[in-house]
Amino acid sequence: MATTSSASHQLVVLAAALALVGGLYVLPKGILKPKESRSELNSDAAKTANRDGGGSKTNGSKTEASSGPVPATATDNGGAHSDDDGHDHGSSAPAAAPHTTATAAQRQELTRLLAQYKAAPDDAARGEVATTLARRYESVERFDSAGYYLERNALARPTARNWQRAADAYFQAFSFAASDERVKLLGGKARELYAKVLKQEPGNLDAKTNLGMAYMASENPVQGVTILREVLEADPRNEKALYNMGILAVQSDQYDKAVKRFQDLVKVNPKNVNGQFYLGVTLARTGAKEAAKAAFLTAKSLSADPALAASVDEEIAKLK
Repeated sequence: MATTSSASHQLVVLAAALALVGGLYVLPKGILKPKESRSELNSDAAKTANRDGGGSKTNGSKTEASSGPVPATATDNGGAHSDDDGHDHGSSAPAAAPHTTATAAQRQELTRLLAQYKAAPDDAARGEVATTLARRYESVERFDSAGYYLERNALARPTARNWQRAADAYFQAFSFAASDERVKLLGGKARELYAKVLKQEPGNLDAKTNLGMAYMASENPVQGVTILREVLEADPRNEKALYNMGILAVQSDQYDKAVKRFQDLVKVNPKNVNGQFYLGVTLARTGAKEAAKAAFLTAKSLSADPALAASVDEEIAKLK
């Protein structure tokens, strides 16, 4: 479900993970900087990792433009993202947060599709329009709106695939949320829809992994860890679960455990850039400087991203 820009952001360094619930970090989008204190990470995380804010004036300033795509506010796009799209996107989004904007042509098309959706003669026709409308909302990074309409389509055609498309869109919106309220709201919606996927496809490990991460922002984060462990029991080579468990270990200062997770990850996929970089970070934290340097250099060799290269050079310099 991720757009090209949001997918490429997975490789961008220097953003902390979102710290909003229970002292745990959720959905890391970049690289945890070892030199930043936990308090600095906490204050910066809500501005950087979720892309509703942050940028060059935050403590994670090295992300600059690489804060990535951000969802538009509810007042942008001529109102197409507020009352007219059929559900509440929350008034808690910061008014001054940077946001994507739609072109005049995009706004016009959204307006046309919304009218077409409302005029659809039956659920089947409405579901068809909803799918197109969701794609258009995704193109302007309004993932909660996309999720809303994909859910409408899933209600008309309740297949596991359609439920997962809706769940993935809400999960994307959840990972971009800037406030505790929005994290809980969107995370709850993602959990609800992933549960529908898993009811039809209990062995869908991708959905189960995202469900586990969505639980990390709930009142029961332990359930999220349990779910991720269940995924790894079913598939010890699951890259997404290994990565997220490694990140959670980093965020709880369990660096030995984190090293093991990232070592397992890069054994499964030696070309996993984030895995190699985080392996370097965690090895450095445990004092294994030469091994850390090797992991950093491997990460650098796997990507042409200048931000990653700069971060690797910075980390290696600190090993000396």
